Amino acid sequence: MPEMIVLKNLTKRFGPLVAVDNVSLTVGIGEVLGFLGPNGAGKSTTMRMITGFIEPTSGTVEVCGHDVVRDLVAVKRRIGYLPEGAPTYGDMTPESYLGFIAEIRGFDGGDKRHRIDEVVAKVELGEVMRQPIETLSKGFKRRVGLAQAMIHDPDILIMDEPTDGLDPNQKHQVRSLIREMAASKAIVVSTHILEEVEAVCSRAVIIARGRLLADGTPEELVARAPNHNAVVIAIDAAHAETARRHLEALSSVKAVDSIGLSDGVARLRVLPRNAGLIAADVGELARARNIPVREMFVERGALDEVFRAITTGSPGSRAGTADA
Repeated sequence: MPEMIVLKNLTKRFGPLVAVDNVSLTVGIGEVLGFLGPNGAGKSTTMRMITGFIEPTSGTVEVCGHDVVRDLVAVKRRIGYLPEGAPTYGDMTPESYLGFIAEIRGFDGGDKRHRIDEVVAKVELGEVMRQPIETLSKGFKRRVGLAQAMIHDPDILIMDEPTDGLDPNQKHQVRSLIREMAASKAIVVSTHILEEVEAVCSRAVIIARGRLLADGTPEELVARAPNHNAVVIAIDAAHAETARRHLEALSSVKAVDSIGLSDGVARLRVLPRNAGLIAADVGELARARNIPVREMFVERGALDEVFRAITTGSPGSRAGTADA
């Protein structure tokens, strides 16, 4: 896929503070990149360098083949940017504000009206178009910010917390819109909402202390969870120790942990070697050894577990050690 954003050894220092530390990555057309990291990790600083709002200390940013430092105007023509907080002019209405943004972007007459109508319909702003922006709810203000980022139909969208302040229905609508636009654009989404990454992103990177620590599809990152593909079984407590011994003898099993005992029912978590699929092995063993299984399911793992392990360097976790 064509590379729309290329970062090479990107670094930003503020005095002794290294906010972004030697980050390299590319984003292609058709990708929705989730940009994850704890507060202060360097996400917003990186996005501001991509959009040309601050200059790198070293390294380069190219957007659609244009260097951000040497050809900033050409870069800004290709980017739609929704910054954190989505600053707007509170005394303007969405109608007048979007008209102002459209004119800055070079639209006038019928083209201007067409672009405004199109983005207003997409982000569902119609009912508040003539209200002062300062009187709008946080969710509507966020949608005004999203509309201004989309007004010129850019090749690249950079969005910092795009669903911040939206209710569940509004979040669903914006996520659907992002997926719809993704086919023809490169989209970068910074978010603290991990479910959003799994809902809309085709790829995710994790940054902490200014360094890029992980890069992969959401499925690849979830596969790094400590319990990915573990099998949990519930059996009569009287059979628990026998079942444990048999399960530990399987070559595909790394370990068996006891995770609960209630009302005479024991729960065991069977951990696979190398995150392999072991449900068939566990089920076959239970049948062969006449182990009375009351319940059995496979754990997928969770992205938040991987995120914590990677960003805190938790010991003993595959997530904390791989690709760091």
